Amino acid sequence: MLYGQKDSANLSKSDVLLTAFVSGALAGIICDVTLFPLDTLKTRLQSQHGFFKSGGFRQLYKGVGPVVLGSAPSAAIFFITYEGIKQYSQPYVPEQYHSIIHMVAASSSEVTACLVRVPVEVIKQRKQALLSDVHRLRLRTLYRGYGSTVLRDLPFGVIQMPLWEYFKLYWMQHVHRECTPLEGAACGSASVAISAAITTPLDVAKTRIMLSSTSAEKEEVKISTMLKEVYKDNGVKGLFAGFFPRVIGFTIGGFIFFGVYEQAKEFCISYFS
Repeated sequence: MLYGQKDSANLSKSDVLLTAFVSGALAGIICDVTLFPLDTLKTRLQSQHGFFKSGGFRQLYKGVGPVVLGSAPSAAIFFITYEGIKQYSQPYVPEQYHSIIHMVAASSSEVTACLVRVPVEVIKQRKQALLSDVHRLRLRTLYRGYGSTVLRDLPFGVIQMPLWEYFKLYWMQHVHRECTPLEGAACGSASVAISAAITTPLDVAKTRIMLSSTSAEKEEVKISTMLKEVYKDNGVKGLFAGFFPRVIGFTIGGFIFFGVYEQAKEFCISYFS
């Protein structure tokens, strides 16, 4: 039994979803704002305009405004979808196949959350790279990185969430009790670090697409085109640009995110029970 399942089983499905909404929103905004400077450095290291031309070590909180507005609903949507699919599916599926449910739930959650996440990321990253857009960004431009973000976040989520669930289950079996929020945070941190390391090239391509000129042709901002261009110019090293701030930031962020999520979830469960 995973952490929180024993108590959450006594809640109505609407209370479970409300718990996921509150916990996810709180975790998202605390994590994103706390680690924003590392995210800015990662964006600038991946920028096709060059690290120092994109701002270097200056104005590390540039673009934090869109994040404050968008991180809470994005994370909330993710966990409502994730927990909702788990709640409605797991009772009908044998326990040995629950990892498949976790993968399907994670994939669906990423696709849904990206509806909010992508325009926020476009605005945020263009501000982080100190790009001055004279005209208001069109809707097509705001969602230009949607495909590349989904292609990055789908494998990220499919790796991260089942690993998180597995690490918690493994630890629970080892200590013969349910995970505490701190232990759940450590499991989340490990799963996020692994996912971030593996998906770095996709993140590089996504960043470059979002930082491309607003007049760029559709063919120029395809993820395959970006990956080929990066590899041609900088080889494997270019594909893993920003690797260390990304992995370090995600490792710390995973600990904060899942720690806040588990603690908030525990509080909500005790409140609704």
